[in-house]
Amino acid sequence: MKQCVSIRLFLLVIILLGAFNIKAQDPTRFNEKINELANAEYNFSSDKRLVVFAGSSSILMWKDVQSYFPEYNVINNGFGGSHFSDLLYFYDRVILAQKPDILFIYEGDNDIANHKKPSEIFKQAKDLLKGIQQELPKTKVVFISTKPSFARSELKNEYCKFNKKLRNFCDKKENVEFADVWSIMHDEEGKLYSHIFTSDGLHMNKEGYDLWAKVLSGFLE
Repeated sequence: MKQCVSIRLFLLVIILLGAFNIKAQDPTRFNEKINELANAEYNFSSDKRLVVFAGSSSILMWKDVQSYFPEYNVINNGFGGSHFSDLLYFYDRVILAQKPDILFIYEGDNDIANHKKPSEIFKQAKDLLKGIQQELPKTKVVFISTKPSFARSELKNEYCKFNKKLRNFCDKKENVEFADVWSIMHDEEGKLYSHIFTSDGLHMNKEGYDLWAKVLSGFLE
């Protein structure tokens, strides 16, 4: 019990320190959405493993994610516009409370778009994982790479730097995986598919999520 309390205090300190960063966002802007996620009721099968997806709008907008993985109980705990710091802040409610067997995390996209450095974001990813592995040691964690997009094409190098750091980190950890969705969203010549995005050039349509499912399903086998 003391260990659990110490981990939560550690995560809280990380958030409070981040509040002094000029680029930090106020996580309480998500209170209403987090309450909605936390109070959601599910009619799950007791014989199926639980998979939780947590992260920003690329998770939130995957409304039919359950249909892609029918052999699992699936919870979509996405909240659009979030940063890694927000997921740290609401860790207890959107990750710990569910106690998932497998956890997919997608964050970093908005962080980089808000000009946070890859090294800063990477540190928050490590802090988040530290809490998860100490309180949910049996949970398999899968970090999904940041995705490319037309709307944020000028930030490609920053996304790639962050993805590289995250991949190398995951490769050294037990029960932690890195899911590369960046590569599959390009054709053989390295050009970004245009048909997989909505009209804003940032978010994905069903064809985009079909590609993601091909990659992510491999981590459920």
